[in-house]
Amino acid sequence: MKRIITTLSAAAISGAALALAAPAALADTTQTILDRGKVICGVNGSRAGFSSIDSQGRWIGLDVDTCRAIAAAALGDAEATEFVKTTSQTRFTALQTGEIDVLTRNTTMTYSRDAELGVDFAAITFYDGQGFMVPTSLGISTVEELDGASICVLPGTTAEQVVESVFSERGMSYTPIVFQDAKELASAFFGGRCDAHIQSTSGLASTRSTLAPNPADYQILEEVFDKDPMGPVVRQDDARWKDTVTWVVNAMITAEELGITSGNAEEMRATGSDSIKTLLGANDSDIGAPLGLSNDWVFNIVSQVGNYGEVFDRNLGAGSPLGLARGQNAGWTDGGLIYAAPLK
Repeated sequence: MKRIITTLSAAAISGAALALAAPAALADTTQTILDRGKVICGVNGSRAGFSSIDSQGRWIGLDVDTCRAIAAAALGDAEATEFVKTTSQTRFTALQTGEIDVLTRNTTMTYSRDAELGVDFAAITFYDGQGFMVPTSLGISTVEELDGASICVLPGTTAEQVVESVFSERGMSYTPIVFQDAKELASAFFGGRCDAHIQSTSGLASTRSTLAPNPADYQILEEVFDKDPMGPVVRQDDARWKDTVTWVVNAMITAEELGITSGNAEEMRATGSDSIKTLLGANDSDIGAPLGLSNDWVFNIVSQVGNYGEVFDRNLGAGSPLGLARGQNAGWTDGGLIYAAPLK
């Protein structure tokens, strides 16, 4: 795949004006969650592979499982969760005002968001980039052939910034067709109202596989623009909660690196090496103390939700309808970017 990196300006994202000082009452997120008995996560709700509801009415997806892993660590129960649908326009407000505890909504980490919105990006769970999807009937193979095209886009997103930059740098024109709702946008695109749809490549694959009348009628152009590191987001007012969310992600990645799975976690805790037993809360481990968690918090994550590889495979990889290759989301020893800081 040809990769083109586009440099964007640091201009404030459209939601920057919503940056608020977090109320003091929201400062101890962990205690709030313990008192409430559940973790409330803001999600997309309409992106297959990341967060959606299956035919049995159960929430599924990478972002959903990240939330469940946080609940397993904080409360010992991966099902002690509540999912709140948010849009690209409301997601940061929901976090800032305390409506949700953590945003697990395919949200890209950017300078302006991190520096201006009063939020912190805890860790990266998926590396992506922006791409364009077009009807195969147009016979288009490169972005340069989209000069003068109409482009479907969501406001307040990385895609909105990228399409402006891509076309400006090439001296090309386009007509943005803006929709507030992702499903409305997809319906418009597949209905022929736009020549192209820009989104993260994983988002395009998700939309094509679940909403296109005939997925084979649409192609994702090979060029990938900019960088989209995505992961959970928390308020900037609570360092301990940020640390908890960060190390939950690191624990999932570490478990994959060590070969600890949901199927063998119990056995590994009993018969693994001393370091694995300590990680999983055996050997009189005190691994939970720094974060105020139980000492079996890593064990709870892996046994109830799975390691990072398991979560990826069932939601996005070979075990899912999307069938995405691990690619840059492979572990670092396999040539990917997924790398955990050491839990020691």
